[in-house]
Amino acid sequence: MKKTLLIILGVTISLIAVFAIITKLGVIPNYLGITYLCPELIMNEDTEYDPDNPLNNYTLPGGDIALKPVIYLYPTRQEKISVKLNYPGDIFVTYPKYDGKWEVIANPNGKLINTKDQREYSYLFWEGTEYESFEYDMTTGYVVKGEDTLTFLQNKLEEIGLLPHEYNEFIVYWLPKMINNEYNLIHFATDEEYANRVTLDIIPTPDSVLRVFMVFKNLEDDIDIKPQDIQSFERNGFTVVEWGGTER
Repeated sequence: MKKTLLIILGVTISLIAVFAIITKLGVIPNYLGITYLCPELIMNEDTEYDPDNPLNNYTLPGGDIALKPVIYLYPTRQEKISVKLNYPGDIFVTYPKYDGKWEVIANPNGKLINTKDQREYSYLFWEGTEYESFEYDMTTGYVVKGEDTLTFLQNKLEEIGLLPHEYNEFIVYWLPKMINNEYNLIHFATDEEYANRVTLDIIPTPDSVLRVFMVFKNLEDDIDIKPQDIQSFERNGFTVVEWGGTER
């Protein structure tokens, strides 16, 4: 029995190795290998196939990804806070681990102690796939040259009300995805477009909440759109701040 299992294992490993080699040589197209190993991937039909980077030609099902929303908590004194996320899609990454809700001991400086593992965190992180059709009004916002994106985000996020450590973390994540584009069409989602559809149940109830969700699209040329009228945020009492985004 043991010998039979070893033979089966050896044959399986050999087949995988042969499959990888002939895929690399082009005998079997890359897309067949990828879709065989990851059948949930969907091939992008609106872009030219890239044989050198085959994974760039596929997306997860369900459309856009809501990328890296992070949540900061700033109570007026140290206290235990519960945060429940209501998201109409699949949440596939959280940090710290999300198990129906987060429970943390939060401090006025933003430091969080997760009650389940007693580890320290700077914020709550989640990432999910949009399975509902989220629509954004991309006729309003800003068109920014890729090379000017850094300065734009620094100024605009500060104007909106993010603190330096918050908008710096935002920029570190998003800038590499934007700076090499010719232009970026940037739209900040309204409450109707994002916050009212992705809700947070927080206990105790915060006094002020800022949720910044950037939607951007890579453009080849400059276009004229209507600038957004965004109000500056004022922090009062127990404050919650969230930032995140998605690429169309």
